[in-house]
Amino acid sequence: MSASTEDKTGVFDLRNLSGTRCPQCGGTGQLRIDSENITETFEVEKQTVITECPSCAGTGFVAGG
Repeated sequence: MSASTEDKTGVFDLRNLSGTRCPQCGGTGQLRIDSENITETFEVEKQTVITECPSCAGTGFVAGG
């Protein structure tokens, strides 16, 4: 049973916070892309797409420094 608890909680490593923040996503690990579409009735639909940052693979930090 303890193995399943460990999988859920994970392990926090303080060294992960000392890296260089990703300049593309600002350290969030996510990119937000705003888009606007005009419908057939000329109404503007606004949409925000949230995706994983390709530069840091969603970690928020880049290698090196």
